[in-house]
Amino acid sequence: MSDNRFLMNEEDEAQIDLTPMLDVVFIMLIFFIVTSTFVKESGVDVTRPQAKTSVVTESNAIQIGITAANQIFMDKRQIDKRAIRANVEKSLAENPGASVIIVADQDSNTHTLIDVMDQARLAGATSVSVASEND
Repeated sequence: MSDNRFLMNEEDEAQIDLTPMLDVVFIMLIFFIVTSTFVKESGVDVTRPQAKTSVVTESNAIQIGITAANQIFMDKRQIDKRAIRANVEKSLAENPGASVIIVADQDSNTHTLIDVMDQARLAGATSVSVASEND
C-alpha cells in the first residue's frame, strides 16, 4: 500500500504569492512620496556673484529671483514688488519657519535687492539671505 500523501503531481506544485511583496513596495512608494520635499525654484536663471564665505542652506527655503533687468520672479512667474509680501506670507503659511533666499543676478540693482529683503521681512520671514556662487 503506497502513501499518496507524499506524491506531488504537476497540479500541486508550490507557488509563491507575490501579493505581500507588492503591498510592501507600494507602502514604501507612498512613504517616499509623502516624505520627499519639493524645491520651489525662483524660475529664472541668474548669474550669481561669488563669495568665499558662502554656506549651503536648507532646501525647503522660499526662493525669490532678481534678474539683471531687476525683474522679480517667484515660483516661476514674474511678480511686482508690491506682491512680494503677499506671496511670501502665503508661502510661509504653507511652510512655517522656512527661510527666504534671494537669488539676485550680479548685475541687478542693490535698491531692488533691499526692497525684496524688506518685503520678505515685513511678511514675517525670520531668516532672509542672498544666494551666491562658491568661489
